[in-house]
Amino acid sequence: MHGSAAPLARSEAWKRSDLLWIALVVLVLIASGFGLRDPWPADEPRFAAIARDMVASGDWLFPRVGGDLYQDKPPLYFWLLAGALALTGSVRWSFLLPSLAAACGTLALVYDIVRRMAGRGAALAAALLLASTIQFVMATRSAQIDATLCLLTTLSLYGLLRHLLFGPAWGWYALAGLAAGLGVITKGVGFLPLLALLPYAWLRRRGFEPLPRLAGGARWLLAPAGFLVGVGVWLVPMLIVSSTSGDPALEAYRDEILFQQTVERYASAWHHVRPWYYFLLEVIPPLWLPLSPLFIWLVPRWRDAFRKRDARVWLPLAWMLLVLLFFSLSTGKRGIYILPALPAAVIAAAPFLPGLFGRRGVARVSLVLAAVLIVVAGVFTLAALAGAEQVTRAQMRIGLESVAPIAVFAILGLVAWLVAWRVKPILAWPAVLACLATVWAFGITPQIDAERSARAFMESVLARVPSGTELGLVGYREQFLLHLDRPVVNFGHRRWLEGQQENYDAAHWLNAGPDRVLLVPGSSLEPCFAASPRSAVGEASRETWMLVQGPASEDCARRGDPGRAIRYVPPTH
Repeated sequence: MHGSAAPLARSEAWKRSDLLWIALVVLVLIASGFGLRDPWPADEPRFAAIARDMVASGDWLFPRVGGDLYQDKPPLYFWLLAGALALTGSVRWSFLLPSLAAACGTLALVYDIVRRMAGRGAALAAALLLASTIQFVMATRSAQIDATLCLLTTLSLYGLLRHLLFGPAWGWYALAGLAAGLGVITKGVGFLPLLALLPYAWLRRRGFEPLPRLAGGARWLLAPAGFLVGVGVWLVPMLIVSSTSGDPALEAYRDEILFQQTVERYASAWHHVRPWYYFLLEVIPPLWLPLSPLFIWLVPRWRDAFRKRDARVWLPLAWMLLVLLFFSLSTGKRGIYILPALPAAVIAAAPFLPGLFGRRGVARVSLVLAAVLIVVAGVFTLAALAGAEQVTRAQMRIGLESVAPIAVFAILGLVAWLVAWRVKPILAWPAVLACLATVWAFGITPQIDAERSARAFMESVLARVPSGTELGLVGYREQFLLHLDRPVVNFGHRRWLEGQQENYDAAHWLNAGPDRVLLVPGSSLEPCFAASPRSAVGEASRETWMLVQGPASEDCARRGDPGRAIRYVPPTH
């Protein structure tokens, strides 16, 4: 008995040690600077504003931004943001919590499944590789829905792998369906992990191992049942309320989010249109660094694994390829879409990582990639000191007052690079990336936050508008909402889809009463406000903004709809 207990105790100690190392990596690469900035565009302010309004209004079924229904995404991610805000009472301290939790959860799942598949060394290598991949770091350091989606799809895939490779494990199989359903009410594509059942059936017919025979009968319905439960958490009450309320706005919300924002957006995208090869040539090579260069060594090993009928490699790899195919078939593409495929790619690579990390060629890749970051920082610093016009313009555009932090990173990065070169070259990339994350968090972010978040801009705008004057927002950016100190009027979000109609509605509102002004982007002055008295108040979001006084064009005002003016009272969080 004592003989079997000792190895088990050592195994648990090693596991705790590995998880502590992973936690340290998360602390430096992802959590550094937590709570030191406001939400930044494009998406963070919108999501934070939705969550803040959700907490204030108590309406958890129908997300709203600026008082207007928000049909673009289901609400689970907003529930997490709202819960974090209710817990902390601060937007700054809450808006990154879901992504941080998603990073920890995804890394723990990858570590555990790889440990079961290929051992402790491969598991630790896989977790550290994923944690230092550019796309993973960028997504989990920001308030993006996709980080939470990635956690749920990875959890679903984990459950399927536990069942299909090491099963029967019907509880994990049911959890896989539940996680996929929750993924759908996070972002419509959350069902994708269930597609792993297709390559599973094909690989099993081809004799791949280990794929145990699973004679479960009706228990195969557990995942679909879990999926319906996950989706139904939101879908069922939303359908009931929208169908019985008699409110045309809620009915329109229901129809748009169920059809236009899912099926139509996939089949006939109206923006972010990219060619079919976009992910293969423009996303994976740069954003999956340092994994992407390893494909040179991994492809032959994956080919050998296919010949050996190794399902541990090919089940996650086949699912990753299916995800890439799914998103490549749609005309609308963004790089972040394929983030859920990244953990699967790492899992498929994991059995070979310990061997690859010992190769000189792979170590040189780590050294070269890290050196590129240092050289870029050094060149930027020298160009700034020399007064290069392009560098000066870049500094002004992002609000970077001093290049001292960049110089500090170049020095720290060089020291880390030299240490890694002498001690363990494979660690050059994560060590230099850790230096960059730290300097970014504590040196660069504090300089650029007021500019990036529009906090300074809105303080200037509000100081120019007397307290007794109503302020209306035309073509507003969601970050403006987070820095208001008074009620305002807006005319809805995504109004650019309606051409000039928002300007007509704003013109009607401006002319309908005294003591009113509009904040209007310079690009929207024509045709309604070109002749109106106005004054420039500054630049934000690549626009010059004007405070416009009445009257606006009477022709525009006649075309306006007074019902589109929304009075928005900002919550106090």
